[in-house]
Amino acid sequence: MDYRRLGNSGLIVPALSFGAGTFGGKGPLFSAWGTSDADDARRLVDICLEAGVNLFDTADVYSGGASEEVLGAAIKGRRDAVLISTKTGLPMGDGPNDAGTSRLRLIRAVEDALRRLGTDYVDLLQLHAFDAATPVEEVLQTLDQLVRDGKVRYAGVSNFSGWQVMKSLAAADRHGWPRYVAQQTYYSLVGRDYEWELMPLGLDQGLGALVWSPLGWGRLTGRVRRGQPLPEGSRLHDTAQWGPPVEEERLYRIVDAIDAIAAETGKTVPQIAISWLLQRPTVSSVIIGARNESQLMDNLGAVGWALTPEQIAALDAASAGPVAYPYYPYRTQDGFARLNPPAV
Repeated sequence: MDYRRLGNSGLIVPALSFGAGTFGGKGPLFSAWGTSDADDARRLVDICLEAGVNLFDTADVYSGGASEEVLGAAIKGRRDAVLISTKTGLPMGDGPNDAGTSRLRLIRAVEDALRRLGTDYVDLLQLHAFDAATPVEEVLQTLDQLVRDGKVRYAGVSNFSGWQVMKSLAAADRHGWPRYVAQQTYYSLVGRDYEWELMPLGLDQGLGALVWSPLGWGRLTGRVRRGQPLPEGSRLHDTAQWGPPVEEERLYRIVDAIDAIAAETGKTVPQIAISWLLQRPTVSSVIIGARNESQLMDNLGAVGWALTPEQIAALDAASAGPVAYPYYPYRTQDGFARLNPPAV
């Protein structure tokens, strides 16, 4: 396993981490992701640790807390061997203080997460979404206190826009509070919006990317093919409406390019899609999810080898899409390009 620094922090994380969204299996969305109980989860954790994957990512909203509970049971007795990342901020109930990142909610959410996980600290706490109703100073001061209390080691964000991250980093610098060191972000060959703003920000400000849904919400498993019906058992049947949209012809163009590389390398479609991500700027760790051992073993095969520059160029070309204003001038006009070189 390859290990990398998480952004500009001193924390070392594996290139692949495991997403525990498949643990618990409660509710229409998360039951479609997976239904691993404690025994199943323990076996998946065993395989991860044997392969050097020691970072496990979850969230309070995953199966209404059941994911944290199952993960806690799966790592019981070996807390020092693992890194735990969890997230909070999305609604956990209908009450007025059951969502967001106010001081009240953050402290309560961390205490609840620690109880469910069966630990007295988390290695990385990430805010699951930006809370526009709470001043960033209140959020950051609370995170500072949680770090001082030893309940949180590092802090990060997920699904923030560039200005939201930068506003928070500026406030942290102004007051001497801990900076965010990570941004958990959607990034895949079928979803490259991360490159427009968040990747350059990560390079400039030292935030490492923890990539979620590296297979494009289940579209790059190798089972979704041009001219064929969606395969039985695909979670896209139940979850497509919640995931990032993808234009079909672009998806098939990408799959065709991956297939050509698979023929050259003998690697699977998921392994190639994940390997491409591992060779992108700012990526600290790619979060893999698995409902069973065979899926996990296949995803683990994404490390230990690398795509050639020619193969990367082919995937870049196949996955290229329209770039939003004001980013496209920097790639198409020489004057802009000299002043603002692209991150990729």
